[in-house]
Amino acid sequence: MDGERLASGSSELAVGESPRGGAPIPDGSGSCSLLQADVLDLDEDEDDLEVFSKDASLMDMNSFSPMMPTSPLSMINQIKFEDESDLKDLFITVDAPESHVTTIETFITYRIITKTSRGEFDSSEFEVRRRYQDFLWLKGKLEEAHPTLIIPPLPEKFIVKGMVERFNDDFIETRRKALHKFLNRIADHPTLTFNEDFKVFLTAQAPELSSYKKQGPSLLSRMGQTVRAVASSMRGVKNRPDEFMEMNNFIETFSQKINLIDKISQRIYKEERDYLDEMKEFGPIHILWSASEEDLADTLKGIASCIDQCCKATEKRMTGLSEALLPVVHEYVLYSEMLMGVMKRRDQIQTELDSKVEALTYRKADADLLTEEIGKLEDKVECANNALKADWERWKQNMQNDLKSAFTDTAEENIRYYEQCLATWESFLTSQTDLPLEEDSEDKI
Repeated sequence: MDGERLASGSSELAVGESPRGGAPIPDGSGSCSLLQADVLDLDEDEDDLEVFSKDASLMDMNSFSPMMPTSPLSMINQIKFEDESDLKDLFITVDAPESHVTTIETFITYRIITKTSRGEFDSSEFEVRRRYQDFLWLKGKLEEAHPTLIIPPLPEKFIVKGMVERFNDDFIETRRKALHKFLNRIADHPTLTFNEDFKVFLTAQAPELSSYKKQGPSLLSRMGQTVRAVASSMRGVKNRPDEFMEMNNFIETFSQKINLIDKISQRIYKEERDYLDEMKEFGPIHILWSASEEDLADTLKGIASCIDQCCKATEKRMTGLSEALLPVVHEYVLYSEMLMGVMKRRDQIQTELDSKVEALTYRKADADLLTEEIGKLEDKVECANNALKADWERWKQNMQNDLKSAFTDTAEENIRYYEQCLATWESFLTSQTDLPLEEDSEDKI
């Protein structure tokens, strides 16, 4: 039953909930309204993305981004970006995994080849090797520099459920593909692609990257940032704007649906694997059977041949599932977790502003200092909100396109599979039906 639902497309896969039907969500007043841009509403419109350039010389006390501009009215430069493939000037490939064994640990590195025509790069081609920890470092630096942009997710650090060996070939290849997608998502992002840490990650050799990492904030500084972030999250945001309430409700609904789709897809794949393993045993059984049944030998061998062809078709369909659907769905499970983190960071920035405004109400002695800090925080909140709103539309469009393509490809592959199996058995049955007719005609003569 699950296989039929998956084959029919995205709407039935989401356990009976129509992607275009909308989901009731609570609005700011506590009543329910309909989420118009639902999780899997796969429209074709694409909005331009507005991003805001940052002056690296501006420093303030923001615990999330030390490079946040202090005056959005004068410093922010709004730029329109259009996603045109012919303008792409950064091409990244992740390949050639290599195992390294030391006295302390065993780890895998991946070769990263970068080709570019950008003027800020010293060369047009770079080749470096990176391990998983380096990817984690890059992701952390991007979140630090752009707290309310939607950073692409990395594959999980620990082994995927069902994997027996941490370093078996299937696991390494699955991770390689995910890391390749991670870097290319960043390269295609209109803001993240110009991040300085990203450039260093792509170009610096291992010793240079190690030295560069040590230039980051000290441990005590990072601990201070963490304490402030935890304190802000404990206080909680009081007046989240309605548009971000709607965004948060969307994320919660999306998270529930995409996690459910992920579980159903994984279960279907497992059941298909068990079915294939069992079906592979039937071919040899029919061959052995034909050796003891002379009158049925040709028929039994024909059945064995049909089973063999169906096994090959099933393997091809499972390859499509494992390459076209499962990785896409699971990536957006990770995206849902990433989006929740982005909302928390946005709320923390606003909470910091709210606390200063509240302090100004009760403290008169430091009124001038608090007023100045509030002005900076207001700018910071405005920048964070604008960055998130611009990136949100871009992410939703990519999500809709990716899921639409994954579900469509899966449905088409299922149709081809069923047609191939049906044609195989119809051909066999036709050949068997013709034989008795010829024998009958000879008897009559």
